[in-house]
Amino acid sequence: MNKNGLLAVRITVAIILIQTLRFKFTAHEDSVYIFTKVGLEPYGRIGIGVLELISAILLTTPKTIWIGTLLTFGIIGGAIMMHVTKLGIEINNDGGNLFYIAIATFILNGIILFDQRKRLTIIGSKF
Repeated sequence: MNKNGLLAVRITVAIILIQTLRFKFTAHEDSVYIFTKVGLEPYGRIGIGVLELISAILLTTPKTIWIGTLLTFGIIGGAIMMHVTKLGIEINNDGGNLFYIAIATFILNGIILFDQRKRLTIIGSKF
């Protein structure tokens, strides 16, 4: 993928991460419901929101893209696992939108990490 395409993917992932912050930081009823159900309300909701903000910033800064992708994998991977184990695919009749957005973000993040693989000292030398 060319540089402009990768930039678009990075911006897309960052926007998705930032877009969710308004729900977490304003204690939107759906966000509170989700974090209550997994036992992380309110500190987990706010803490994960802060981590998402940091991750979005790292994804948009060229020297720290790889760190942002690793952090995003942790955050989104956790969200996917919570959907699969505790929450279910559909939350409050959303048709599974949150889950599918998490899957799409995870895949897009994988594309970014694949591009950044040479910056990972342990893995990058083998690819």
